[in-house]
Amino acid sequence: MRAALPIAAWIAAALLLPAPVWAQSYPARPVRLIVPFPPGGSVDVVARALTPKLSERLGQQVVIENRSGASGIIGTEVVAHAKPDGYTLLINTIPFVTNTFLYGKVPYDPFADFLPISWLCSSPATLVVNPSVPARSVRELLELARAKPGALYYSAAGAGTNPHFAGELFNFLGKIDIVAVQYKGGGPSLLAALGGEVGITFPNISEAIPHAKTGKLIVLGVTGSKRSAALPDVPTVAEAGVPGYEFVTWHGILAPKGTSSATVSLLNLKIKEAFAAPEVAHLFEQMGFEIVTSSPDEFAAHLRRESEKWGKVIKERNIRVE
Repeated sequence: MRAALPIAAWIAAALLLPAPVWAQSYPARPVRLIVPFPPGGSVDVVARALTPKLSERLGQQVVIENRSGASGIIGTEVVAHAKPDGYTLLINTIPFVTNTFLYGKVPYDPFADFLPISWLCSSPATLVVNPSVPARSVRELLELARAKPGALYYSAAGAGTNPHFAGELFNFLGKIDIVAVQYKGGGPSLLAALGGEVGITFPNISEAIPHAKTGKLIVLGVTGSKRSAALPDVPTVAEAGVPGYEFVTWHGILAPKGTSSATVSLLNLKIKEAFAAPEVAHLFEQMGFEIVTSSPDEFAAHLRRESEKWGKVIKERNIRVE
């Protein structure tokens, strides 16, 4: 009985310890980061650029696991149903909040089944045309599209992908109808515009710059809210003729609902420390990504804004994935 008293006292004292003290034991083993898209895409690239330094800061290996399929649904569902202990995390982008509008049934709720950890980074796309298209500005392209409704085509990387949304937002706000042609991936989509199969596309800025320099593609606008330092003379699509237009690819990390606030806070801190490393900051700048590293609450608010924004576009444009 006497031996039990110190143990009971220790347990009672431990229960009074603040959450950060408990969090010091995490992580005690490798952390799995689910990438719900194939290797080589932007989500995978961001994950692989971040994880070496994040592993160093956590003191445990962060292991990337690609679980692709159905525009990210398969891998995202894996995390939604994972044990909420901080050892299974998700990195995702725009389809995280748009799939519920595109598909008849999605096996998770992006807001009820996940806890945001950090919005990592963002990157604009570009509006480019093949030189054969007789438009050298956003306004000229709008005029051409209005004069020939349904006669112009833009390439996308598949239904519900980022280039598809960039194009449909341009249609929606520009009050035009440029027809989407879907290809199996970003590479074929870009090649279609380079080869003249379609006249227009919306590649990431890092993809557009090399072809703009050679004159194989003409950049009419940058899709972000401000001009890019990489293309300082190119206006934003908004300032060039489509007020309110903004399309920015973002990436963020989330955990399953039920993960402790102490674990979420620790992960947020270590992610910020990883991005603060000069070599990581330089790498992301080279890739054309702007580092954000938000708080969990800021990322949650961003997800709500993105859901409202794209939900409206999807409904207005009647976009569905069967």
